[in-house]
Amino acid sequence: MDNRIYLKNLPCYKAATEAQIKAIGKNPYYDLQRISSATLREELTAFVLYRSTQVGIARIYRDRQQFNKVCRFLERQSGRIESLKAQEPELLIRKFKSWMLVEGIPLTDRGQHIYGGEYVEKAREISYLERMLKFFEKPDTRPEQEKDVWELDELDITVRLNPIKQFKTISFEAIVQKEMREEVKKGIYLNLQKEAITCVQKEMTALRRFSGFLHERYPSVQSFKEIDRELMEEYLIYLKTEQDGINVLHAEMTRFRTVLESIARACDYLNLAGVFLARDIPPHVRKELKSYSDGELRRLNAALVKMDEQVARLMIIHQMLGTRISDTLTLEPDCLQEKSGVTIIRIRQMKAGTYEKPISEELASLIRRAIAYTRERYGETPYIFTNGKNPDKPMQYGAISSSVVRMLRKENLCDDNGEPFGFGTHLYRHCYGIKLADMHLDDWTIARLLGHKSLHNVKYYRKMSNQLLAEETRFIRQQMSELILANLDGWEEEYVKIREDDSLE
Repeated sequence: MDNRIYLKNLPCYKAATEAQIKAIGKNPYYDLQRISSATLREELTAFVLYRSTQVGIARIYRDRQQFNKVCRFLERQSGRIESLKAQEPELLIRKFKSWMLVEGIPLTDRGQHIYGGEYVEKAREISYLERMLKFFEKPDTRPEQEKDVWELDELDITVRLNPIKQFKTISFEAIVQKEMREEVKKGIYLNLQKEAITCVQKEMTALRRFSGFLHERYPSVQSFKEIDRELMEEYLIYLKTEQDGINVLHAEMTRFRTVLESIARACDYLNLAGVFLARDIPPHVRKELKSYSDGELRRLNAALVKMDEQVARLMIIHQMLGTRISDTLTLEPDCLQEKSGVTIIRIRQMKAGTYEKPISEELASLIRRAIAYTRERYGETPYIFTNGKNPDKPMQYGAISSSVVRMLRKENLCDDNGEPFGFGTHLYRHCYGIKLADMHLDDWTIARLLGHKSLHNVKYYRKMSNQLLAEETRFIRQQMSELILANLDGWEEEYVKIREDDSLE
């Protein structure tokens, strides 16, 4: 028997590009020679076959390193492990960690994020073995709502997913208190029926933080029915004085209050009615509206055109439309139409519904080329900017962000202050709004072109436009002032009064 699993026989190999096939070399394989148990070999083969249906050929190729280490560990356990299905996962993981320490293999991986900063996470070998053991777990036949990790596709409700981001599950495992965990499930289930998954995931972040606080400070508290106003005040003080990593306290506390209200309704906990007061939520402090300068945009765009042509088109179209990135990524192939000799684009906003606006012929031509590019490669798809791995979905925000940031680092691009560029797709929308204000358009027109339903946010673009105007006209204003002051020479007493008395008009 050939104890090898050749990559060319795996499902992901058929979907690989010529460049990927060339990169993995000649006929690579997974080696099962070390495994003496026939049952264990069959199980490992089944896992590799399954994994090859979930990831691409590049990942399967890299996985061999972790696979080989797991096989070395299993060889050391020869005679004691005949099947992974019969193992207690936690016990086996502990044994594997001990073996790694003996072999001098680190239990953690360290690296640097593409955005800068370091990270520490569990070693890839441990994650690989955990994934393998999960594959052999007995199917959980309980209703999805009773599980600690929900598969969103398996719920009996329609979940409002964000097509440009990967949300497949909701995990309640980090809610340490078991009774509280079940209460949270009931509240989150209610919220999933009326809120987008992005909002619900942020609510889960707030709940995990609260659970950690209770576990550390009040370990005896195991249920939301034990929460009172005094305890809540302690938590609010903790958030404001000791907790780092909260970008916007107003948003964090608003989400927390929302989910508390849902838990109160779902569990009929009257004690939660008065534990969180409106005054507990600090006022929303709007951040300074940031934007790119014209010079920064020129440098960015000169680098963007060096990327994959469809990604470059996406970023240029995104700038010219002034939309949110989610709206640009979900543009549909039939979004363009002609009306009275003008090209109109239909934009489906994730937040505020569909709207239309006229666009230039140059922009329309760029969008038509992007449509043609996708049709040539994937046929008819729901979106213009499609996900190569799954053409029924749009490009994923995370993948685009990673590729653009890598390009920025490679090109060593910096802003006007000499700081490295970050990935700020929403800054393009700010630039768009500011340019509209510079053109002296009325508020209603600016709001319509940005897709806003109200005029409320237009004032921020006008404010930013005035600041730029002040900077750009400082030199000429100084010249004008000097010219006027020069013409005051000879006025004698009147001149002195004007220079010294600001009250004179």
